[in-house]
Order: sequence, then C-alpha cells, then structure tokens
Amino acid sequence: VRLLLRLLLPTSSILCVLLWFLISSSTMISNAADISNLARVSFSNSSLPERDTRHMHASTYGARYYRESIPKYTFPKTSIPAKVAYQLVHDEITLDGLPEQNMASFVTTWMEPEGLKLINESLNKNLADVDQYPQTREIHQRCVSMLADIFNAPNARRRSSSAAPAEGAKEIEKGEAGDDDDDDVVYEPVSVGTSTIGSSEAFMLAGLALKFNWRNRMTKLGKPTDKPNLVLGHNAQVALEKFCRYFDVEPRFVDVTQDTNFILSPKKAMELIDENTIGVVAILGSTYTGAFEPVEELDRMLHELHEKKGWYVPIHVDAASGGFIAPFLFPDLKWDFRLEMVRSINVSGHKYGLAMPGIGWVLFKDRADLAEELVFHIAYLGGDMPTYSLNFSRNASSVIAQYYSFLRLGFEGYKDIMFTCQRNALLLEECLRRMDHWNIWSDASCSLPVVAFSLKWGKDGGDYDDYDVSHKLRQKNWIVPAYTMP
Repeated sequence: VRLLLRLLLPTSSILCVLLWFLISSSTMISNAADISNLARVSFSNSSLPERDTRHMHASTYGARYYRESIPKYTFPKTSIPAKVAYQLVHDEITLDGLPEQNMASFVTTWMEPEGLKLINESLNKNLADVDQYPQTREIHQRCVSMLADIFNAPNARRRSSSAAPAEGAKEIEKGEAGDDDDDDVVYEPVSVGTSTIGSSEAFMLAGLALKFNWRNRMTKLGKPTDKPNLVLGHNAQVALEKFCRYFDVEPRFVDVTQDTNFILSPKKAMELIDENTIGVVAILGSTYTGAFEPVEELDRMLHELHEKKGWYVPIHVDAASGGFIAPFLFPDLKWDFRLEMVRSINVSGHKYGLAMPGIGWVLFKDRADLAEELVFHIAYLGGDMPTYSLNFSRNASSVIAQYYSFLRLGFEGYKDIMFTCQRNALLLEECLRRMDHWNIWSDASCSLPVVAFSLKWGKDGGDYDDYDVSHKLRQKNWIVPAYTMP
C-alpha cells in the first residue's frame, strides 16, 4: 500500500495543479465576459449623458493618469505627474506653426545654446527688483548705453579712465561733471532709456513723453491742452493707433500711396501739423514694403517750421525693425539722434536685435525729453528705485539674452548677419522677377531685408489670388502673410 501511494502521489499533484488552472482560467474568462457585456451595455445606454470633449482633454493616452479627461477651462481638481503634464502641453503646442518657417513677422526664432542657457538661468530674477539684483540692472543700463552708441546719441564727460572723445561729443563746463581733470575722462551718452516688453510698450512711453512735454509747453504759454494730435502715416503699426485711443490723442493720418512708395510724405505731413501737434512719427522700415521714411527731410522741414512759427514739433522714430539694420548696413543714413528734431527712438530687440521674443527698447535723446510725469520713485522693494514703464514685475531673461547677443556678435557680427539677410532678400527678389508672375514692391538694397510681392493680375488667367498662394504655402508649413495695400 505504501509503495502504491508513493507511485500515485506525483500524479495526483499534477492533476491538482491542472484542475486549479482550469478553474481559475474559467473564472477569469467569465469575469472578462461580464466586464465586456457591462461595457457594451454602458456605451449603448442612451440615457447616459455624452461627454463634451470640447471642454476636456480627450483620454487619448494609454497611461493610467489619463483614465479620466483633464479639464481645459476649469481648474483641475487633482494633480498629475510632471511628465504627464509636460507631454500633454508639449503635444498640444505642436499644432502651432513652425517658428523656423514663420515669414509673417520679423521675430527671432533661434539662439545659440549658450544664450538659451543664460535665459534659463535668469528666469527667476525679477527685473523690477533692482535692489536685490543690482548686477542685472547694471547689465540693463549697459544695453541702453550700447544702443545709444549705435544711434549716435550725444555724449557727456564723466570721471573714469582715459579715453578719446567720441565724434560730436558734447562739451561740459568745468565742474558740471564733478571733475576738473581733463585728462582722465571718458565720453558716455547722456541719453536715457529702458527696456520694454516690445516696441508697442516702447512707443506708449515715447508717446506719453511727447504728450506730457507738449502739455507743459502749452501750459507755460497759457494755452489750452485739451486737443493734442499726433501725425503719422497710414502704414503705422496698430500700437500707434492704440496709443491715440487709449490716451486721448487725435491721430492725423497721412495717406500713403504707390506714388509715395507706401510711406509717409514729409510734405503731406506738414499740411496736418498745427500748434497742438505733439509730434510726428517716422517709420524706419515700413510694414508694407520695408522702406525707410525720409527722416532727414522731415527733420529739416520741422526745424524750418519751428523757426518760422515757433511750433516745436519733435520726431519719434519707430525703428522697431530698422533700428538694427540701418546702423550696420547704412551707417551714413541720417535718421537717428544726429538729427536735431529726433527726440526718441524705439527698437525691438526680439526682431533684428537677435534676442528671443519679449524685449523692446525706448531711448530718449536727452534727460529733458523724458517727461518727469513718467518717472515714479518706489521704495517698497528696498532702496529708492526710479521706474518708468507700463509693466513692472517680469523676469530678466530677455535683457540678459540681449546683452549676450551684443557681446557675442559685436558690431562686425551684426553687420555680417544683416548683410547676409540683405543678400538673401535680394536673391529672392531676383528669382521672383525671373518668374515673371509677380510685382515686386520692395527694394532690399536700401531698406529692410524683406521681400514684398503680389501676383500680376490676369497673367495666368487662373481663378486664384495672393491669399490662395499664402494658403498653399501654409500647407507646406511656410507662413507667408497676405494683406491688402492701402
């Protein structure tokens, strides 16, 4: 008996294991069938409300964190892991156009890894808190000084190491700069300026300075100050129109036509000026064709007007795009602070200034051109801090990126890059001319390195227009704007 049990025991164990496996498998199959049936019943039950995916992120991922949809417009109730949140946002923004193929704006879309590293390192610094980040503020002031230099600002002597005076430097009486030693001086710009979010904010500040200075002059003369006006071309950026509407200034538009190359005509501008004109805006690089407006001619006419009628009408130059083109490609062109009536300039560092989006600059020729009404002194962040801006707290990364580009490239580096841009634009112009299907409205040899063109109507006899061409290019991810000329 004992021998028989020993022989049957292994077989019994195997049979028991097989029996347990079959029972377990049958149970799992039964449960799976029940779940499947339940799912079919649930999805086919028309009484259940359908989920509105327009307000929720759809559960398109297999991860367990996506078992429930994530709200789009209401605050999420629960948290999700960082990698999951990153993937969700990352995948959604891939639906945007490719910045590298965006020809619709002049905004910088690439920087070297070292520049991007500095941006990341300075994201947590508040540019407004100069008491806590004094070196960042010093870098900011260096950028203003460098811009004043390439914009040919007047200069004043200050105590420092020996240096040769810049051409056209402004002489200061002894004692005015606090230094009686003429051998130990350098020449630094007396211009003042500040960084902004972009050229829109920059012009708002410049426009307010024009308005306040005009109001102060009229008040001294005992004249009314309730009807200020600003003269500008119809090719001006919308930011200028915003300024007029937001700050109660009458915009007086100068018609721009094909006869004037779609830019402001100084003669037509003079017809709109009166004693209530706070200033005239000249654009260095029209949005329509990239052409430079004749600032020097306008300066001469306004100077003559001042001598004849006593009306002081300053010029603000909107150099959002051209401010980093003219100094390097057209150094002999007079459009900047070399002209007497040019009192303020705005420029976009995130365009041809070669910094990432979010940086603009406004410069005033002299401290007197910056109206005192614009300057506020605050102390609650520590120390006395004068500030004039429409924004306050923001990170310092854009200023740091701008300073990096200035140091990295220098004058020769910027000149080489702008020359390459100009050469590419001229090549594209020539290729379009050879195709004989296009009208070319720009001339990159004497303006911004851009190409403005339109279809020759009736040339092909096709039922399509410039907007169709733009749409077709978009299908290849090229973003080329189509717009109507005035």
